[in-house]
Amino acid sequence: MERHAFAMKVKEGRMNDYRKKLGEIWQELTGLLDRNQIRNFSIWNAEDLIFGYYENEEGMALSSEDQKVKEELTARISDTFDWISTPGKDMRLMYHNFGVVRESKELIRHRMFMTKLKPGCEEEYKARHDVLVAERGDTVDPGPDSNFSIWSAGGYIFGYDEIDTTMEVEETPEARGNTIAWETRQLGIMDWITNDVDWMTGEHHVSSVRLAWHQGK
Repeated sequence: MERHAFAMKVKEGRMNDYRKKLGEIWQELTGLLDRNQIRNFSIWNAEDLIFGYYENEEGMALSSEDQKVKEELTARISDTFDWISTPGKDMRLMYHNFGVVRESKELIRHRMFMTKLKPGCEEEYKARHDVLVAERGDTVDPGPDSNFSIWSAGGYIFGYDEIDTTMEVEETPEARGNTIAWETRQLGIMDWITNDVDWMTGEHHVSSVRLAWHQGK
């Protein structure tokens, strides 16, 4: 399975237009997704930022006809946003912990977060997460987190996570201490856009909102 992600910034005052036009193209868009076996397609919003995520089989490529459909659908909504990622290309994958991916999403809680990197901190962010990947090695994380990936483009960080609610447990004091230590260290190289660590910092940020989701066939 291949995972893909994209990001854009909605133009000032155009969020209502973006949502309206997304609704207008949605039926045609999901038809395109289904024809090409593109699954778990979701679009998220926080402030004026949009993050999109989807999955497809290895090596899948759109036909020339469906490539044209994609371009036409994009053109119908493109006046409402500016690209952060490069159209047609994935953002940089900064971290992954795919674990055991659940095919059924009925008992899955989806989490998506956004941050802004401080200038010159992209490589440090990547290096810190590379350490986590190296420490995990070939071990497959059984959960509750799965399909966890973090992407970067334009100085932003976008994280996507699927959490099996049947495996969630309360965080132990030791685990909470480790979380606080990690997040405190991360604050030195990035600023939060979403509210994921407001509980720790006492600040107020917006929550990420899933605007749309299509499971696919």
